[in-house]
Amino acid sequence: MAEFNQVYARASYYDIAFRRDIDPEVTFIMDEYRRLNGRPLSSVLEIACGPGYHVCAFVKKGVRAIGLDLRPEMIEFAKVYAKGQGVEADWIAADMRGFSLPKPVDAIVTMYDSIDCLATGDDLVDHFRTVAKNLTPGGIYLFEVTHPRDCSMFNYGSYKYEGERDGTKVEIIWAVNDPVPDPITQIAEVETILRVTEKDRVMEFRDKARERFTMPQEFMALIKLAGGLDVVEVYGDFVQGLRMDNSPASRRMIFVLRKPA
Repeated sequence: MAEFNQVYARASYYDIAFRRDIDPEVTFIMDEYRRLNGRPLSSVLEIACGPGYHVCAFVKKGVRAIGLDLRPEMIEFAKVYAKGQGVEADWIAADMRGFSLPKPVDAIVTMYDSIDCLATGDDLVDHFRTVAKNLTPGGIYLFEVTHPRDCSMFNYGSYKYEGERDGTKVEIIWAVNDPVPDPITQIAEVETILRVTEKDRVMEFRDKARERFTMPQEFMALIKLAGGLDVVEVYGDFVQGLRMDNSPASRRMIFVLRKPA
């Protein structure tokens, strides 16, 4: 997800539309770290954490967790959400490039297509180098992107997210402008509508952002160029052994990178 500030600044509405069960994803990440390092995961950073769903789930499983997000509104909402969950975590409002943690962590994760807001190869290389610097030896970096079959330079697709809570209905409608990516920059100008219905009052917030489409082989090349991280696997879902391919079972593109021990 790119920087849709009109949407992300309204964190309470975002939460209604996007909250879901993420326990299987957290379990998968913890299992993957143990498989690669022979010991349990002890610390994690979630980049573009939004309301902090994964952060809170990790803490409940005994892992020290940090949430990082560009939007201060999201960080403030995440703090309140975590308190309601009885969770203590650390929170940082910062860019996903060039950040520096007080001490390295065992794992870093970026979920919900958030990496696609990095618009150039240089941005991605900077990001991968920053991640490597903030990982412990043997630490893993997992980032999740929509399968290129379903959203790519050649087919953006249409997406709608919705939810209702305490009489407030929220709809987030993606790509209402039928975006066509630029074949040179690989960037699409994407328009999104946030529609909120509260007590028969309807509010709409429109937003535009730039999203970059990066293909699997291009990710491979940029990771190699950045240095400091090795590609361990590319999964098609949060299922051990399910490698990404073009089969129906492969719904996502989930890269697992590892900092050499």
